[in-house]
Amino acid sequence: MENGKGKWGYIWWQWVTLILHLVAILLFTRGFLLTRTELPFYSHSSDLRQSPCLSPDSNSSSSWTKPSVNRIVIIVLDALRFDFLAPSTFFPESKAWMDKLQVLKNAASTHPSSARIFKAIADPPTTSLQRLKGLTTGGLPTFVDVGNSFGAPAIVEDNFLNQLVQNGKKVVMMGDDTWTQLFPHHFERSYPYPSFNVKDLHTVDNGCIDHLFPSLHEEDWDVLIAHFLGVDHAGHIFGVDSTPMIEKLEQYNKVLERVIEVLENQSGPGNLHENTLLVVMGDHGQTLNGDHGGGSSEEVETAIFAMSFKQPPSVVPPEFDTYSCQLDLDGKNVCISSMQQLDFAVTISALLGIPFPYGSIGQINPELYALGAGSQNLGASQEQSESDIWMQNYANAMCINSWQVKRYIDAYSASSAVGFSHDDVSRIASVYAQAEDQWSHSTKHLLIDRNNGSNTLVPVLERQINAYFNFLSTVAELARSKWTEFNLNLMGTGIGIMLISLIFQFLAIVRANKQHSLTSSSSRDSWNTSAVAFSIFLLGIRACSFLSNSYILEEGKVANFLLSTSGIVALRQSIIKDKLLMESVGFLLLSTFCRFVIEVGLSKQAATSAFMKGYTSWILNIVSGLPVWDYAAEVVPMLVLVLLAFWLYKATSGSFSVWPWKYVILGTILSYMLIIVQWITDSSNRFGVALLPESIGRNIIPRIVYAIALGQFIFMAFHQLFKDNYLDCKTSLVAKTTAMLSTWSSIVILLSGKQGPMIAFASISGGYCIMRLNNIEEDNKEHQRSFSVGPFPVMQWSLFATCLFFCSGHWCAFDGLRYGAAFIGFEEFMLVRQAILLTIDTFGFSIILPVFGLPLLIATKYQTNIGKHFLFTQLSQMYSTYGFITAVMMTFTILCVTIQRRHLMVWGLFAPKFVFDVFGLILTDVLICFASIYYFVQGKDDPSLKSSGR
Repeated sequence: MENGKGKWGYIWWQWVTLILHLVAILLFTRGFLLTRTELPFYSHSSDLRQSPCLSPDSNSSSSWTKPSVNRIVIIVLDALRFDFLAPSTFFPESKAWMDKLQVLKNAASTHPSSARIFKAIADPPTTSLQRLKGLTTGGLPTFVDVGNSFGAPAIVEDNFLNQLVQNGKKVVMMGDDTWTQLFPHHFERSYPYPSFNVKDLHTVDNGCIDHLFPSLHEEDWDVLIAHFLGVDHAGHIFGVDSTPMIEKLEQYNKVLERVIEVLENQSGPGNLHENTLLVVMGDHGQTLNGDHGGGSSEEVETAIFAMSFKQPPSVVPPEFDTYSCQLDLDGKNVCISSMQQLDFAVTISALLGIPFPYGSIGQINPELYALGAGSQNLGASQEQSESDIWMQNYANAMCINSWQVKRYIDAYSASSAVGFSHDDVSRIASVYAQAEDQWSHSTKHLLIDRNNGSNTLVPVLERQINAYFNFLSTVAELARSKWTEFNLNLMGTGIGIMLISLIFQFLAIVRANKQHSLTSSSSRDSWNTSAVAFSIFLLGIRACSFLSNSYILEEGKVANFLLSTSGIVALRQSIIKDKLLMESVGFLLLSTFCRFVIEVGLSKQAATSAFMKGYTSWILNIVSGLPVWDYAAEVVPMLVLVLLAFWLYKATSGSFSVWPWKYVILGTILSYMLIIVQWITDSSNRFGVALLPESIGRNIIPRIVYAIALGQFIFMAFHQLFKDNYLDCKTSLVAKTTAMLSTWSSIVILLSGKQGPMIAFASISGGYCIMRLNNIEEDNKEHQRSFSVGPFPVMQWSLFATCLFFCSGHWCAFDGLRYGAAFIGFEEFMLVRQAILLTIDTFGFSIILPVFGLPLLIATKYQTNIGKHFLFTQLSQMYSTYGFITAVMMTFTILCVTIQRRHLMVWGLFAPKFVFDVFGLILTDVLICFASIYYFVQGKDDPSLKSSGR
């Protein structure tokens, strides 16, 4: 009998479900998010002998192309939007953040042949790790690498930094410490600074400035890298249209002005920077609210400024130039070209003359290459123009470029488990064969023969370069569309195990329901056909919506629509039964409010967002503009938090006045007061009045709140060793649930900012309405009450939890994560700690609190004591249902990404949704397991129940 097995007889299925889900997700993930095969091969200087191309006329045995520059200064401005650098006249509307980097724009207009601005297009995902990996390897990092953005592993595949070191070049780095994680042994000197404290706008930048200018006067480097982070952090915290952002851009303008001045002063013949190339670039862009990671135009469009200090610069033939020109606000002509970030690594390698990275699939950009490539002589006659000589050099460089890419594709197809399809390989081989045949039988001989004139040579070179363009573009196109190796066997196995877990969960629900029907004396049962059918209908509609990209984008609206639909059904029943009308109307009004708040969240997600200007939460910006509303927006969250504290205090005067629940709740009240003190401190500083030192509100108070919560958890865990002999089963369950929710709430509210109390108030109101409407079918006489909690309120609970996720300003994308929450109370970065805080902030209102609050659906339904076997049976049934709903959602997400794996938006939309749902499912399973251990305890049964055999 179940009673004889103790609480484990009720909860064992939950642990089995967790194991099944872990296995299913692991297998499916290995098939779907399988990384591109990283080949353990490296380019060597001697490899060029295997190519059909001409060797450079150079004394250096390590050169693939003749070195065009001696030194390169690379300044990376993290999250540099294209419109930060391009003049405002290139855009339909001028914005406050435009035209701030005047020194670069002036250089491009004053020296158009030696300085140029590029619109650089990055490949998603647009997180810093993936962009740095792509910039240095010339390859396409895969989506799965996003998970490594918080702990970057060293790059093992070939890259241009490795080629620099292997060929005797010295590299100096300063700034973002991601570089030293990616390249731990590549720098002659490095000055890394922690990069993940997004609240810190200045430490990394000041460190760069401190080391940059002294290094410019040193001779112990060939490549200098300075990676500034202030713009990225300002965007995350304040948004693009903010004072801190503009101040950062103005600071960068002064820094770059000094850099150009130093380089120009030492660019004369025989001086240190006679042959130095300056590159100022972004790794990715950012949306108006400072987010990045996806594939929107704002995120993938960044900028590159390149300036050569060697005179005279090369001239790019018009047919290979992509520039467009407009007058700026000063009436100066500014030209802007375009390039792919994919082309950066191979172009820089060609300029330095080092072997190209083995896995690079980019092409040498003609305009950037021309800034450094001077009048080299590759067997050219003296009568030829500089443009003709440049075309000869560039054609040979493209020959080497294409040969290297073809070599990589052949090795990849032979070494990788899947590789490119036979048709793709044949297509690539055919295009390359045409270009190579033209080179071997025509172009190469003309280059060797020095007596050919321009009229003969130039048309042949143009056709040859275009043939190589065609080949390299074909490879890049195929790589972008088919790079990820989907292992359909693993994906299918994962889906199969996921379906088995659904069957197992369904049987657990049926089993728990059968146990209830055998022990319950009630003739009425809310698990009736209509309730089950309507719950399945809601579940099916929501699950099927995951199969469409449009409905995934509008997931919050879909969940809210279904929640409102359930509210209308409840209102109909209230009118028919003539009771609980106020709760029904209140629930619909709350659903309408959630709809409005979700729209606000979508506005934050949209490119035209204005909700994150200078505030930590959207609540504050809704009412910005009027001073009275600014003050109200500061005060109202505190008043709501006081109200929540008062409710908890009232609870301590009732059944919870016994040890230990009273002290747990008092601890939460103390945390609420501390949070209010923190907000008062923050608000006073904002309005120019310093009540407390800033460090107390920023760090000390949050740490005290965390410590109190940790003490509360330890207190409750210790109490699990004892039996509640002084409380009946129902009262004990309510006390334990309230204590657990109150403990979590202090952390969740703290991390959520001033929107936290309002979301908490809405969650309490919605939960209360669902609990009250759960009794709508019951008669007034207690002995006629049914014991079971049907699927309908559990479905409502799940839909409401989803709405809270979107109401709290989140969405299923990496740019929807509030990274600033991970640093509340801490300045330094620690992976585990920050990951825990970010998880709590992301899923606090939508998973953690709803899972631990579910027992209230049972406990508050009854006015008299119930037996613990009945209670445990219903808890088991309810948690089975909730877990089943979550698993169905996850299963349809898996089916969606399987069906849409070749969709254009697979990495921008479907894959992030998959990752969020994976975390949500596993977190829900884990919390259900721990909630079961916490709630399924021996309580005191009513003696009358025992004597009656219940």
